[in-house]
Amino acid sequence: MLISKEWLSEYVTVEQSVEALAEKITRTGIEVDDIVDLTEGLKNLVVGYVEDIQPHPNADKLNICQVNIGEEETVQIVCGAPNVNKGQTVIVAKVGGRLPGGVKIKRAKLRGERSEGMICSLQEIGIPSNVVPKAFEDGIYVFSTEVEPGTSALEALYLEDQMMEFDLTPNRADALSMIGTAYEVAALYDQELHKPTHQPTTEEGSADSELSVTVEDEDKVPYYSTRVVKNVSIAPSPLWMQMRLIKAGIRPINNVVDISNYVLLEYGQPLHMFDQDQIGSDHIVVRQAKEDETMTTLDDQQRELETGDIVITNGKDPIAIAGIMGGDFSEVSDNTRNVVIEGAIFDPVSIRHTSRRLNLRSESSSRFEKGIATEFVDEAVDRASYLLEQYADGTVQQGRVAVGNLGEFETPIEITVDKVNRTIGFNLSAEDIEAIFNQLGFRTERQDDTFTVYAPSRRKDISIQEDLIEEIARIYGYDALPSTLPVFKQVTHGELTDKQAKTRIIKATLEGAGLNEAINYSLTSKEHARDYALTDRPTIDLLMPMSEAHATLRQSLIPHLVDATAYNIARKNHDVRLYELGRVFFGNGEGELPDEVTYLSGIMTGNYVVNKWQGKQEEIDFFIAKGVVDRVAEKLDLTFDYEAAEMDGLHPGRTARVKLGEDVIGFVAELHPQVEKDNDLKRTYVFELNYDRLMEETVGFINYKQIPRYPGVSRDIALMVNRDKPSSEIIQVIREHGEDILQNAEVFDVYEGEHVAEDEKSIAIRLSYLDTENTLTDERVNGVHDEILKALEEMGATIR
Repeated sequence: MLISKEWLSEYVTVEQSVEALAEKITRTGIEVDDIVDLTEGLKNLVVGYVEDIQPHPNADKLNICQVNIGEEETVQIVCGAPNVNKGQTVIVAKVGGRLPGGVKIKRAKLRGERSEGMICSLQEIGIPSNVVPKAFEDGIYVFSTEVEPGTSALEALYLEDQMMEFDLTPNRADALSMIGTAYEVAALYDQELHKPTHQPTTEEGSADSELSVTVEDEDKVPYYSTRVVKNVSIAPSPLWMQMRLIKAGIRPINNVVDISNYVLLEYGQPLHMFDQDQIGSDHIVVRQAKEDETMTTLDDQQRELETGDIVITNGKDPIAIAGIMGGDFSEVSDNTRNVVIEGAIFDPVSIRHTSRRLNLRSESSSRFEKGIATEFVDEAVDRASYLLEQYADGTVQQGRVAVGNLGEFETPIEITVDKVNRTIGFNLSAEDIEAIFNQLGFRTERQDDTFTVYAPSRRKDISIQEDLIEEIARIYGYDALPSTLPVFKQVTHGELTDKQAKTRIIKATLEGAGLNEAINYSLTSKEHARDYALTDRPTIDLLMPMSEAHATLRQSLIPHLVDATAYNIARKNHDVRLYELGRVFFGNGEGELPDEVTYLSGIMTGNYVVNKWQGKQEEIDFFIAKGVVDRVAEKLDLTFDYEAAEMDGLHPGRTARVKLGEDVIGFVAELHPQVEKDNDLKRTYVFELNYDRLMEETVGFINYKQIPRYPGVSRDIALMVNRDKPSSEIIQVIREHGEDILQNAEVFDVYEGEHVAEDEKSIAIRLSYLDTENTLTDERVNGVHDEILKALEEMGATIR
């Protein structure tokens, strides 16, 4: 929205520079995106009167003009404009003057004839071509009224002005009009607002004898109002009106069309002018379009309508698309004599859908989409009637023909002084608050310290107490908000929490192992929400999901990591190592909040080590993935146990549960071959840990141990055990009977094959013994070792 300071001054007096005004408006909630000074780059422009004109003797398309510019003698100017003529009042750039773009006006000779100045077109003084009146589009500008020669041309053209460009948010639709902006400025400077005259001075006949209106769907069209103006004379609109439209970016057409555009900018209420004699009926019917209905709009385009479009009809055929554009046969032309003025309220959603579908966005549609002020609808129609009476010699018919209800013009909101001061930290009195509401133009009723404030319909953004408090704060001044320091009852030096510190260590460890962090959506499809879940819990479904692929909160991080890996593989990135630290969600039944648990998960595929210069490479396998999990445990000073398991989506022979004490906290595994095939993956390994459970473990102080001074002893044993017997159970038995000298027990070989029964396997284990206080003796080692062997035999193992 472009706001003219010259036009604004007609409604409210502000003795401030445009820069100060723009700064004030910006600081109170409406951003002024730019200030355009229409006088910038212009110098020595005056009004001239062409007293005589003669053809140039040496050029067919040039004329020699004698121009009175208010000085003692006329000046000679050579002009090539096709429309220059004797007796015209024109714009003259004097010698020494300047035009936009740094053009300097100098004395010159054109084809041998002296020229002292330049007769200008509107384009040459900086007016865009698309808003120049068509009569002067290809030539110089000619004033339609007499102006004293020598007068400043900028003053005569109302161009001694600055334009503020508002960058409006959707909630401030009130500033899409000059009067709405004037209310805002009057409030900011506590000035009186002067609204324009809108009642016609004389009225004849009766409008309802000329016209009748029917609205078929009042939900889509709550209110529709018309007035009839007879015997208008089509002519150019007054210069001041034309220039205000030009400055706002609208091309002047004629007085009737210009008045509708002028009132649109003035009140923010879109109007439409119909040629009454071309409507084709004395009955207007407002309805929704019929299937396959068409109409030709003012831009000569045939539009296909849909049933959701609102149309204005003559009872049979559409004559306008409501709120967007009129039809070609009912438009105002040079032959128009009788005018029907339309002002209405249309459903914003319908207008937006139609405008978007037809790619027809206009000044009118943008205002209907944001919502208009009901208090201005009839006033704007009356204002247009008054202007047609004044500047088109029209005769306004008595009354209006209207259907529907405008509704309430005000919204009552109750608020107290205490609520205001507690919310924004001010210490305002009831009188201060009441004065601010009066500045804003809000009707207020007060009882002690309680106010009932009636927010006007032009401020649709105000509907609750907090909206009123915001208005008080911005009018009183955000700069007046008291500044305070936080009250610290307990001051800390701001160190990381234990969880934050551990998380940084874990991330650094995983990244040091070659994994990259991934961040995925918490939403997945309902089909995959339970995949790889560690527990059987209800899922959480969205009521209105964006898509089926994002309809349910996840219970595992693995599915998205698989998708990310497949995405990389498809783009020739074959070595993928990712981890994610994120939340999963478990339902607790209807009406209960879900549990949010942080998981740490990873996925690895391809080569882990590639040393091309040495001709070496190492593919990722189960034990590399398990090693990464062990490294996490080591960094947290924890000990994980592993046991074989089977889970849907994971390899049945290469899956292990991860246990912390007696709790299962995750798994490490290879993906099931079918899953790998479905995602075009080679062997891919994953792990997932309950990170919140890891963080619950408290690690005590670090106790350093002296480096042993005595040598240790190692013994290897080979056992025959049932193939289903987990190695972890054997290691556990060994640890239970190793007393205080067993330092470690490690499986270093497993054999299944020739010379071994089909239901058995051979396991080789290395036992390490060490006494940190004394030298180990064979007797001491043998005693403990024999106890271990005896315990192993009791559990069913055979010593080889």
